[in-house]
Amino acid sequence: MTLCTPARTPNRPRTQRPHSPPGGGRRFRPAGADVSASIAVFLIALPLSLGIALATGAPLQAGLVAAAVGGLVAGRLGGSPLQVSGPAAGLTVVTAELIQRYGWRTTCAITVLAGLAQIGLATLKVARSALMVSPAIVHGMVAGIGVTIALAQLHIVLGGTPQSSAVANALGLPAQLADVGPASLAISALTVAVLLGWPRLPGRAGAWARKVPAALVAVAGATLLAVAAGFRVPRVDLPSWSSHALPGLPDGPVLGIAAGVLTITLVTSVQSLLSAVAVDKLAAARPDRGRGVPRSDLDRELAGQGAANMVSGALGGLPVAGVAVRSVANVTAGAVSRASTMLHGLWIVLAALFLVPAIDLIPLAALAALVMVVGVQMVSITHIRTVTRHREVVVYAVTLTGVVLVGLLEGVALGIAVAVAVALHRLTRTRITREDRDGRHLLRVRGQLTFLAVPRLSRALHQIPAGSDVTVELDGSFMDHAAYETLNDWTAGHLAHGGTVELTGPTGGRITGSPAAHTAEPDADPGTAPGTGSAPHPGPEDVCCRPWTPWHNHQCAEQPAPPPAPATEEPARPTAHQLAHGIGKFQRNTAPLVRDELARLAREGQTPSQLFLTCADSRLVTSMITSSGPGDLFTVRNVGNLVPLPGEESGDDSVAAAIEYAVDVLRVQSITVCGHSGCGAMQALLGAGPDEPATPLRRWLRHGRPSLERMASRRHAWARIAGRLPADAVEQLCLTNVVQQLEHLRAYESVARRLADGSLTLHGMYFHVGEAQAYLLSGDEVRGYDDVFDSVPPTALTARAS
Repeated sequence: MTLCTPARTPNRPRTQRPHSPPGGGRRFRPAGADVSASIAVFLIALPLSLGIALATGAPLQAGLVAAAVGGLVAGRLGGSPLQVSGPAAGLTVVTAELIQRYGWRTTCAITVLAGLAQIGLATLKVARSALMVSPAIVHGMVAGIGVTIALAQLHIVLGGTPQSSAVANALGLPAQLADVGPASLAISALTVAVLLGWPRLPGRAGAWARKVPAALVAVAGATLLAVAAGFRVPRVDLPSWSSHALPGLPDGPVLGIAAGVLTITLVTSVQSLLSAVAVDKLAAARPDRGRGVPRSDLDRELAGQGAANMVSGALGGLPVAGVAVRSVANVTAGAVSRASTMLHGLWIVLAALFLVPAIDLIPLAALAALVMVVGVQMVSITHIRTVTRHREVVVYAVTLTGVVLVGLLEGVALGIAVAVAVALHRLTRTRITREDRDGRHLLRVRGQLTFLAVPRLSRALHQIPAGSDVTVELDGSFMDHAAYETLNDWTAGHLAHGGTVELTGPTGGRITGSPAAHTAEPDADPGTAPGTGSAPHPGPEDVCCRPWTPWHNHQCAEQPAPPPAPATEEPARPTAHQLAHGIGKFQRNTAPLVRDELARLAREGQTPSQLFLTCADSRLVTSMITSSGPGDLFTVRNVGNLVPLPGEESGDDSVAAAIEYAVDVLRVQSITVCGHSGCGAMQALLGAGPDEPATPLRRWLRHGRPSLERMASRRHAWARIAGRLPADAVEQLCLTNVVQQLEHLRAYESVARRLADGSLTLHGMYFHVGEAQAYLLSGDEVRGYDDVFDSVPPTALTARAS
């Protein structure tokens, strides 16, 4: 027996998927996709790890140690299964500065302490706090690091030696250009050419070739050129592991070492957490929608990164962080669990033990060119466009410049200061203008009305002649107490002197509940809107009706109806004002918030998880009752939420086409049929007579006759909802129709096929408009649904036997 249950959130805890490889935590059984993905990531990580170690001035083995530890330790303990950790280019500048100041052994000790600090932060559950940093600051920091890396490595590319700072490297470029090493330049030019050209190889052969990472091909090609041409250039020199330097006790000023620990902790944490969030988005955008891959647990990921840094520092490795390049490669290669990350660490260990003779052939110029290209790519044009669109390019530029000229921590601090200043400027920036229009004074206020704008507002208001007609147009989203009192007091005085005051929004709509409409209530609480005694101050266009209620024929009870038109005048006709008003509010308030997501959907196409088939009734707002957004639902609406049986639509295949497209092309995972109370189509079905003319509506409603027959059949019990019988025959038919249309869906070949292989589910839903309550139809999808609806307590969502 099936039940219809209210769609409310359960209070019982949800079961979390384990962050473990397929097969559970007892046995390590990597899937085939994980093995192939781990090899792809390994081929990228090997040359990058060596290049980053070279750029920091650390022993080259330190890069391999960090890559192996990042794969094995962070991969096993972290909370982002598909994220790949290792030595990151974003830490190059910080690590190089620490090595120059304190030496390698103390830098390793700082790495251990930073890992301990990360574990402490994870214990405090503060991982999500890292996400509150302005993206403009993060992007500016990354770009500044990229510029610093590129300037340093350019000297090696040209056959020289980098200086100690970005400024020194920039100033030393002219002298370096005058003394170029031809062999190093040739090797670097080949490396850069392959790095940039390999991803653009055309044709089918190019598609196959691109399966091999460009970084590996570039370094291998440069090594072959150096060997074949007999170039005498500096090469990788991996000393014996027996002489590998391990950490020592911190040696240096306490404050300096503490600053180093803080810097490593913040940079590695922010980079790893932002990368984990990006990995979740990438996995969800795959064709399989990341099925079986749990979302990142950021606190666990922070703890895993801390453990990896402690182990890496203890073994003489570089600091470890989540790396975007390797993580993207891992997700793109089809990894399905943390096994791919761990295997990549294992391949690094094997290469460090058994491929040393081959690694020693790599020219340092090739690694420098590789890291230089990575540094240039860290200055992302996409990020610049994004911050420009959001008017935060000043924050980005100051952070970038500060990181390059002063240092990482100082640059980030400057970026934070500028971001705060920009936010305060936006909050306090208010434009007040006054003009005369057809004998009426118009005062326009643009921006937020705070106490800082009160002097200018008061001055502008008192320049308006007493007894005149005034319109005050407010275009902002906030008015504080001081501004409200100023406007309210002036309005009361102006009205007392025989003038009129009208407050409007930017589109001309009158603001009701405003100081202009309620000035004769001296006993009202000054901290509330006049006339209410408890409501907050009205903002621009904060009319008595909420933003989702200016619908057709809707009239607010608090707003007086317009006087009746004289008999000689034509009645007022609806205009496009409400539609234009709504569009304006969307462009002003909502569009900036959803623009990035819509841009992503425009680039990547739609991947909805559900086909939602419901009635065309204007009271049914699907996005509101399902809390869904752009790209979530593939929605089909028609009169009566009907699903014609295959072959019976007589020339109108729109519903069948939508079902086929959703099931076979979009590969939705579920289909929901949603009916509602008071459905006009069901009323028309009940009242239809045999002799009525065959209008388009009557011809369409014949697809609902099976629902009528099901309701009249003795083989099916009458529907029940929330423990009661339906209120009338219309509600009975509305409920029965949902079940019947689910049966019609099963008749479609594409739906039946997906149901059989378990990749598609069907759901029924009923929305009671008057109660604003949604009910879910539950039952056995194999046996089908009965016409019995029942409610469950608000704290439960599962069906219970009747």
